[in-house]
Amino acid sequence: PLGERLCSAEEATAGSGTYTRHGFIFSSLAGCLEKRSEDSGLPVVSVVRDAESQLLPDVGAVVTCKVCSINSRFAKVHILYVGSTPLKSTFRGTIRREDIRATEKDKVEVYKSFRPGDIVLAKVISLGDAQSNYLLSTAENELGVVVARSEAGVQMVPISWCEMQCPRTHTKDFRKVARVQPQFLQT
Repeated sequence: PLGERLCSAEEATAGSGTYTRHGFIFSSLAGCLEKRSEDSGLPVVSVVRDAESQLLPDVGAVVTCKVCSINSRFAKVHILYVGSTPLKSTFRGTIRREDIRATEKDKVEVYKSFRPGDIVLAKVISLGDAQSNYLLSTAENELGVVVARSEAGVQMVPISWCEMQCPRTHTKDFRKVARVQPQFLQT
């Protein structure tokens, strides 16, 4: 684990993925411990991140998330992908009313932007911790709803930046629609 005390600095030399403090070598990554013998004497202790280690959403990262619930102030989401990489465990996120779009923030209504079940592209604007959620923003043209289902259960098609339409019933619903860039399209 990150920050774990591995051994005394007298027993080994700190390698990659470690640091020395107060005469001890600590892990600076979550990963696997490696000890290599060196000709010069002390073995080198390093921590190698395994390929399966958990990817975390980072500030500025574009994430794909699913809307779980909405109220008048924010939408709660589960983060499913960072870029095009699926996450092993879901992280909770919040898109606040003022972070939904870049202009006329005071006129934004959450229920006219997202609905539970929508798939949304958003950008991480601040990191969460164990108690709180990641704060996300959709205040760019490329961000917003990419997949939404109508009440008839059909995938809706975007007809403008703020509306989607059900191809079966032709009912229109308000959404904060993303202008999807080609690199975010999943094949």
